[in-house]
Formats: sequence, C-alpha cells, structure tokens
Amino acid sequence: MFWQAIGAARDLARAHDIARVLIRYGFGDLVRRVGMGEALERAGKVLHWRAPEELARLAPPARVRRALEDLGPTFVKLGQVLATRVDLFPPDWIEEFGKLQDGAPAAPFEAIRAQLEEDLGAPPETVFAELELVPLAAASLAQVHRARLADGRRVVLKVRRPGIRPTVEADLHLLARLAEIVDAEASDLRRYRPREVVREFTLSLRRELDFAAECRNAERVARSFADRPEIIVPGIHWEWCGERLNVQDYVDGIAGRDLAGADAAGLDRRLLARRGAAAVLKMMLEDGLFHADPHPGNVFYLPGERIAFIDFGMVGRLSGARRYEVALLLHGLVEGDADAVAEVLLDWRSGDEGDAEADPARLRFEIEAFVDQYKGVPLKQLDMSAMLNDLVAILREHGLALPPDLVLLFKAFITLEGLGRQLDPDFDMASEAAPYLRRVMLSHRAPAAVARRGWRALGGAVDLLAGLPQDLSRLLRAGRRGKLQVQVEVVALQRFADQIDRAVSRMTLGIVTAALIVGTAILMTVVRDPALAGLRTLGLLGFLGAVLGGLWVLVSVWRSGR
Repeated sequence: MFWQAIGAARDLARAHDIARVLIRYGFGDLVRRVGMGEALERAGKVLHWRAPEELARLAPPARVRRALEDLGPTFVKLGQVLATRVDLFPPDWIEEFGKLQDGAPAAPFEAIRAQLEEDLGAPPETVFAELELVPLAAASLAQVHRARLADGRRVVLKVRRPGIRPTVEADLHLLARLAEIVDAEASDLRRYRPREVVREFTLSLRRELDFAAECRNAERVARSFADRPEIIVPGIHWEWCGERLNVQDYVDGIAGRDLAGADAAGLDRRLLARRGAAAVLKMMLEDGLFHADPHPGNVFYLPGERIAFIDFGMVGRLSGARRYEVALLLHGLVEGDADAVAEVLLDWRSGDEGDAEADPARLRFEIEAFVDQYKGVPLKQLDMSAMLNDLVAILREHGLALPPDLVLLFKAFITLEGLGRQLDPDFDMASEAAPYLRRVMLSHRAPAAVARRGWRALGGAVDLLAGLPQDLSRLLRAGRRGKLQVQVEVVALQRFADQIDRAVSRMTLGIVTAALIVGTAILMTVVRDPALAGLRTLGLLGFLGAVLGGLWVLVSVWRSGR
C-alpha cells in the first residue's frame, strides 16, 4: 500500500506537469474533459486555463508538436510513432509529427561510467584501446561514443541513459490511463484510437529500450544480405552487448542526407537509389523483417556504390500471408486491378472492431473509382507514395485504420520512395517494386506452397474431426445437467440498458427525495408537543437528506448533459 501511495503521488505530479503544458498550448478544454482539471483542483493545484496569445495563434498540429516537445523524451517518441499513423492523421499532422527530433543534451561521461563498467565487466579503458569521452551523438534514450578495439577496428558504443527505464515506465503508465479516459470521455477523439496507439507505442518503446533486441535484428538482416556485398549492416560485438549497451562496427561513410558529398565522391546516385530500394523491398516482401525507418539519417553511402543501414531499433514484421496481401494490394495499384485492391482492404477492415460503422458498398465504390483513374498509366508516371497517401485518405474518411503490422510498412514505403527521389529525381518506385511483387505472388501460388497450405488445412480438419465426438459428448452432458447456456451479447443494447439503468436510478432517487420533502413538511407542521422534539429533529434530518438527494440528481443530470 505504501509503494502504491508513492506511485500515485508521482503520477499526480506528472499529471500536473502534463496538464500545465497542455493548458499553456491552448488545450485547457481537453484537460477539463478528461477530468484532469477536477482531480488536480481537488489535490490543491491552482490551474490557469488561458494559453499565451502567441501560442494560441499556432495551428493545432504545430501546437500539439510543441507540446510533445515540452513534455519530454517519452512524448517525443510518441509523436514519432504518430508520424507513422498515416491512416489516422491527415498530411499536415503527419508533417508536423515528422519534425519531432529525438535529440537531447549529452550526459557527461562520468554520469554513464559506472553503468558502462558494469555492462562491460571491466573498466572501459581496459577493454578499448581508445575511447572518445565526448559523444558522437546523443538522443533521449541513449548516446553514442566512438572507440577502437585492441586489434585496431573502430567501433561505436550505444549506451542507454542511466535511470531512463523507470521514467519511461511511469510515463507509459500515465499515458495508458489518459488513453482510457479520452476513449471514455471524449467521443470526438475516439476516432484517433487512443488506446490502440498507446498500446502500440508501449510495445515499440519497450523494444527500443532493449539494445540486445536491436542487435538481434541487425544480425538477422545482415544474414539475409550475406550474398549481396553492396549492402552493409554493421557487425555486432556480442561479448559486450546487452540490454543497455550495443557495441558495433563503426561505419565511415557519407551520410544519406549529404547529396553534395555523394557527388564529390563520384558516386552514381541513380545506382544508389536502385540498390537502396531493392534492399528495403527485399526486407519487406521476401524476408518479412524490414527497417521501419529508412530515412537519410540511418543510411550511409560507401565507395563502390555500397549502402550501409544502421539503427535497427525500430523494425517491422510481416507474416507470409500478410506479405502476399501486401503484394496483391500493391500489384493491384500498379496494374489498375480495382477488385483486388478493394478485396484486400475490405479483408483488413473486417478485423477492425472500430470499423463497424463503415459502409462496405460505398468504400468499394470509392476504391474502385480511385484505382480506375490510374488504369493504363505507364509505370514511370506512377507516384506510388502519392497513390498510397490517397488510398489511406479514403480509409481515413471512412473511419478505418490499418492493421498495426501494416502501419510501419506503409510509412517505410513512402519514406523509401522519398529517399529514392532525393537521389534520383527520375526514380521509379513502381518499376522497382514490380518484380518483387510478382515473385511474392508466384511463390504463394507455387505448387509446393499450395501443397504446404493444403497439408496444414487438412491436418487442422483431421484434428477437428477427431475431437468432434468428445466435444459433442461434453455438449450433451451439459444439456442433460441443465448447464447448457447460450450467451448473446449485443453491444448497442448493453449501452442502451446502461443508460436506462442510470435514468431509473436518478428517477428513483428523485421520487425518494420528493417523498422526503413531503413527509418532512407534514412532520414539521403536525408535531407541536415539546415532548416530541425528537421527531422534529428527525424531520430536519429528513429535509437535509432531501436537499442532498436533490443536489445529486441535478449534478448527475448536468454532467450527463455536458
């Protein structure tokens, strides 16, 4: 109980900080609606609801982005995840979220020395021949130092900031609670799926905090490119790696955003664009594990038109069945097959509980009209990222959301085409993707693949038939004992029943209050004998109870109306 009280106090202090920042950027109404204002006022906090005029004049996307920056590292990371949700937010919001930079002041080396020595198992000076105390880069979760091994190889140390995990976990706990409140109290914000976004963000951030998982991802990608020397993934030094430390080879190349440097080095930008696209498409459509953030900061160009990918903290995963669906979708967009595109999107829609209000017939009509306008257009004239953005806009208008495993794919695909066009203005993503899409579809329909799926389906059917007699026996026994139950749940009817229950409760209390008023009035006028003063006191108590009951009914009606 003591530690729960300490945690509650810490959460309340953090809630006050969040409320203060939101109010400063003009979101005081949101603070009121989710109940944070009332809770903080009861705790003795004094809130000033007016936002500074210069901040209130900012557009809502910019205000939200500035607020996330002020709220600290966890919320900056949340904004970066929101930047991937092209299915939930329009382009102006996505653009603002994309401006969030994961930067932070570097911690002095002495502040990380004790943790680093614990993770290395020895003082850093005895492990490395050289170690730069000034970090090469610093972010909210970690900072990077260059070093040199005893054999002369250059490496980088990615060190997690000491004490960052408890802070992140506290913020995640509070975010989950806020998402529940927003989902329950702010119906107009429900379309942004706060609980789903926070759940996805929580899983992503916890994975990003585990540097050992990042190392495993990098090694898996490196193995898939073992026969392609033009693609480089830094080697991992496992003897020093763990949850809080990642030691990998140093990549000495030209940063992906330094196009002038690539030109000065005489690199063929057109070939770089094609090789980079081929690498990411292979990860997405063949391997099922792909770099989910292939922006220029995570890409380096090396002599011989080689490309190095770094930072595998954020990766996407696609099952074989999902890769086939993605291939059908993209192939349908490229070939102008509206039926195929509509079928895939409607299949994805069917698994989303929040999509019950969408009209499938209208959705199919709009998708078919959208795809039909690109029929017969040469591949070189197709802008794949624009097509995907327009397609996602249709889903957004219908209140639909992509399955979580596809959100990163769409974002990475759009980022990849942007990177390719930076290198080569004539870059043709559709032509690059077409061979991979055909291979995925052919491999899915190959006789061996069909036979494997058929064998699995046959095995499932045999297991079902084998267990059928036992299941029927249990069903009959339950029926004989009178324990057979059929449960039908209608969500809309349940909500209606809850509303009726609340209305009846208020009506009952109103009747009781009215009876108390009438009974108290009669008692107070009839009782005249001083010997019966106790009854008069009882009447006063009844009148007080009537006042309290009436106030409760009024407050309840006002809150429900609000």
